[in-house]
Amino acid sequence: MGLNLTRNYSYNFSSNKRTKKLIKFIILHYTGMRKETDAIKKLCDHNSKVSSHYFIKNNGQILNLVPDLYEAWHAGKSKWKKFDLLNKYSIGIELNNPGHEFVYNKFNSKQINSLKKLLSFLIQKYNIKVDNVLGHSDIAPDRKKDPGEKFPWEKLAKKRLCKWHTLNRKKTKKFRSISVSDKEKKNFLNNLSKIGYNIKINKIFDKNIRSIITAYQRRFRQELINGKIDKECLIISKNLIKS
Repeated sequence: MGLNLTRNYSYNFSSNKRTKKLIKFIILHYTGMRKETDAIKKLCDHNSKVSSHYFIKNNGQILNLVPDLYEAWHAGKSKWKKFDLLNKYSIGIELNNPGHEFVYNKFNSKQINSLKKLLSFLIQKYNIKVDNVLGHSDIAPDRKKDPGEKFPWEKLAKKRLCKWHTLNRKKTKKFRSISVSDKEKKNFLNNLSKIGYNIKINKIFDKNIRSIITAYQRRFRQELINGKIDKECLIISKNLIKS
């Protein structure tokens, strides 16, 4: 399938080998560093205590940093559905991008084309559900923003490489910023819980809820990221549950 990998192994991984069946998720990240070379160095530096299985450079080259059957250290404190600490169950992919802290750029076509090939390969090899291809902010919304609102989830979904809604953007936009009732807010949060976000419905005004809503918007409603529940967010969440 034309997947070319360059071995550039990191010291940072857990020594116990895992089975193929344990791999259920793919977590996508951006590096959040100014220089690509510095990002690679950090992921391979024993003192940093961080790593990923794969790294996609600006030119589209894919580096294999940690073998798939070993646990890389990319997800940290995380939760999705019934799973805690997702390092154990996931493959981590880093895409070079300065991120929100510096100058957050669009991911270039070479990176995304390489990512499509890599995702297709991994999804098939480990029988991973497309619903389980996630962003770091999905599983750790209180800590992380990556891969962020400029990441092309919709393009990946068209290749059946991740989950996306089936709604027309022009039609859903009409409901943007339209307020919802408390009952509708609870329905929305319940939908987020069904999707997989770690949310407690009875804490509707909790500050942590806002970070989860923001993560959801970065993923599924990228044009407006404000952490507020509106009619458009609700409609998209209903569609995601059905699709």
